[in-house]
Amino acid sequence: MRYFDVNDDERYREPPDPAQRDFTTVSGEPVKEVYTEEDLERIGFDPERDLGRPGEYPFTRGIHKNLYRGKLWTMRMFSGFGSAEETNARFRYLLDHGETGLSIAFDLPTLYGRDTDDPMAEGEFGKCGVAVSSLADMEILLDGIPLDQITTSMTINGPAAAIWAMYIATAEKRGIPRAKLGGTLQNDILKEFTAQNEYIFPPEPSMKLVTDTIEFATREMPKWNSISVSGYHIREAGATATEELAFTIADGMAYVDAALARGLDIDEFAPRISFFFNCHNDFFEEIAKFRAARRIWARLMREHYGAKNPRSWWLRFHTQTAGCSLTAQEPENNIIRTTIQALAAVLGGTQSLHTNSLDEALALPSDLAVRIALRTQQIIAYESGVANSVDPLAGSYLVETMTTEMEQRVQAILDEIAELGGVLAAIESGYFQRRIADSAYRYEQAIAERRKIVIGVNALRNEEPADIPLLTMDPEGEVRQRQRLARIRRKRDQVEWRASLDALEQAARAGENLMPHLLRAVRAYATLGEITNCLKAVYGEYRPVAVV
Repeated sequence: MRYFDVNDDERYREPPDPAQRDFTTVSGEPVKEVYTEEDLERIGFDPERDLGRPGEYPFTRGIHKNLYRGKLWTMRMFSGFGSAEETNARFRYLLDHGETGLSIAFDLPTLYGRDTDDPMAEGEFGKCGVAVSSLADMEILLDGIPLDQITTSMTINGPAAAIWAMYIATAEKRGIPRAKLGGTLQNDILKEFTAQNEYIFPPEPSMKLVTDTIEFATREMPKWNSISVSGYHIREAGATATEELAFTIADGMAYVDAALARGLDIDEFAPRISFFFNCHNDFFEEIAKFRAARRIWARLMREHYGAKNPRSWWLRFHTQTAGCSLTAQEPENNIIRTTIQALAAVLGGTQSLHTNSLDEALALPSDLAVRIALRTQQIIAYESGVANSVDPLAGSYLVETMTTEMEQRVQAILDEIAELGGVLAAIESGYFQRRIADSAYRYEQAIAERRKIVIGVNALRNEEPADIPLLTMDPEGEVRQRQRLARIRRKRDQVEWRASLDALEQAARAGENLMPHLLRAVRAYATLGEITNCLKAVYGEYRPVAVV
């Protein structure tokens, strides 16, 4: 279980008391009994200005006029565990069962830029994703995958540029030009300082690395999204829906500002910025969040930044159902939670979707669990009828009121961040961390006091143990990984390896774009840990401020 845990109070086996129902959203926003045209008047809703038609500014109703009638969302299951060999087998399994795009999860040492045989990585091999320590691992991970025919998302941030270089080098070794590669690099370092805490370098050099990737993609990889501005982990840490959206938009603005300061033209890079959102249990709140997100970003890009290309105004986003909402108790219930969340994401107009597996709170997903999660998307797509019409909830008094109120609350938070001096200043002051901690505490209290009901946890609790298969990993995977690392270090061209790392360090000290140097280093089979340590010598490591 994620946010909350409860004791064995006898009350938790009883049905919820109808008299104590809490008529608020998951985020704690009040919900009226009935919404009417008076609510739209109260919030100043103007259909022509605020709604429009699908595919038209401000894109409240979606960025494409025909949405899923033209092309279904990409079904992209977040996958990775153990060794590169095991995850490659999972990729093939998912593609065989109808997945339409890859999404790579990396293990904790990789996320921190460490090699598998680093003493600090002891006990963490492959537990939350796949271990990738060198180009050799990436080659095995992607073996047999048609990289010029599918898109790949990679959820990695601190060492994102180096991992991306390994992906590019793998494709080019197969004769696939980098310009033909399509996919997304999460690469959102700001939310690491805010919520997930998987950072390596201090904020300023970290932002410099992100800007390097934006510049490189703009110049050389027109099909690649070099950044996916992520609210997902902000929500998982305990933020409300409004905070998730506001903090994500603020981070997006910071990346735009950094790219503009680099001298890039906004209409060259903005169309390739993508977003990544969480989808929690509150059906209408989440739909309103997605609709508000498009409208806010469109107005910012056109009116604040002066972008001229309509594609620069688009907010394109991937959605993942809320892992933090899933429970270890009665894990079968998670199938229903995930279905509700996935349906909200589709009705909200997502471009790409991952559905969490029923065993999320217990282990990495088994083949059975991940197949059920994928089938959930497929049934929504082909059997439910919700993909037949674009934004079918448009004009709903409730949905339009929630959408506009969400936009107004987000704008108030953006104003607060601006008054603090921007995102980096707000990070250093602990603003984001305090707000998220306060919101997480309020939610936990609501669960403990049964103002919010979680079936099988604090109401109708069943003590029978779960009877579901759990994933087991190859116990020899780490041994093979360590042996491969030792073999690479022994057999690589030692002169080129040393020269590539020296050149990388010199370029970092000179403030150059590091992508060409990272590509040279990974082709020389410099390991991820060696590259990270090289950059630490220049940039140092981040030590967060204490937040009380």
